[in-house]
Amino acid sequence: MSAAIDQPRPVRAEDAFDLARVDAFLKERIEGLTGTPELGQFPGGASNLTYLLRYDGRELVLRRPPPGAKAKSAHDMLREAQVMTALRPHYPYAPRILATCHDADVLGCDFYVMERLAGVILRRELPADLGLDPAGVRALCTGFIDRLVELHRVDSTDPAIAALGKGEGYIARQVAGWSERYRQALTDGSDPCEDAMAWLAEKQPPRETAICVIHNDYRLDNVVLDPADPLTITGVLDWEMTTLGDPLMDLGGALAYWVQADDDPVFQSFRRQPTHAPGMLTRREVVDYYGERTGWNVEHFDFHEVFGLFRLQVIVQQIYRRFALGQTSNPQFAGFGDAAKYLAQRCRRRIAASGL
Repeated sequence: MSAAIDQPRPVRAEDAFDLARVDAFLKERIEGLTGTPELGQFPGGASNLTYLLRYDGRELVLRRPPPGAKAKSAHDMLREAQVMTALRPHYPYAPRILATCHDADVLGCDFYVMERLAGVILRRELPADLGLDPAGVRALCTGFIDRLVELHRVDSTDPAIAALGKGEGYIARQVAGWSERYRQALTDGSDPCEDAMAWLAEKQPPRETAICVIHNDYRLDNVVLDPADPLTITGVLDWEMTTLGDPLMDLGGALAYWVQADDDPVFQSFRRQPTHAPGMLTRREVVDYYGERTGWNVEHFDFHEVFGLFRLQVIVQQIYRRFALGQTSNPQFAGFGDAAKYLAQRCRRRIAASGL
């Protein structure tokens, strides 16, 4: 087995659950499960938590919200399962859902179980055993963007997909909604960021580029690569925030995480995916390539880039608020308050450079 294949780790104490109860629930609903499952937890978990259940000859993945999560719209497991079920006939990279649960007596929260797609998930550094030179890295990068383009081309008039979001008016709802979420997530010492929120409200485009299915968290560490051919993407994960909306907003959200080789040291510390590797496209090159593949006008992308950064700032601040309130003790969240303040300054620098 390649060392690059994503493997679980022991479950964090604060994220443990009653495995016997979940096991009984699953064996009533999924045929062929035998034995007592082994439980592991995949790395990450800043938002929803992901576990591996290893049965005799079969592996399943369970997704649940984090402890202390209150905002159902931000941690709606049953909706995420609905999204994947609706998309799979049109977009084969969505994993197959096997079971859903809304009975709080089983796990204390909603959750779903899906097939495991065993493969490579790219984390902070590019695994050496993938054997990719700069040309191979570039091909990996463009293939990653191509899968996003394919998602944006899914027929959003299909009834099951049309039910996933409101569509028209998406940009205005996002600006207003994320601004309000940020205000509600403020803690002592937070940057109020009212100036950036006012800029986003004023400079938002009057209409969407198009209305299509958008992933809303499309990153290299949310795709699964075939270990035998790392240039082939076999699955796309984390459909929690998928809806119908503007495709350039989706791209802007993806680029908020795109730390390139010449970024400052603080932003380099944010990097969770190997977007700095030789051969990776720069943010501008990603935008230009996407524009070439779709035919959409990406010349004035500044608003979408700033919004993507601001949305990431809100997400980081929301996580920090959970830490500050003692709803999670995960030590990796202790610095998220400072990270949110850095992102506020990064938004301001990008606004100043935009000329809008």
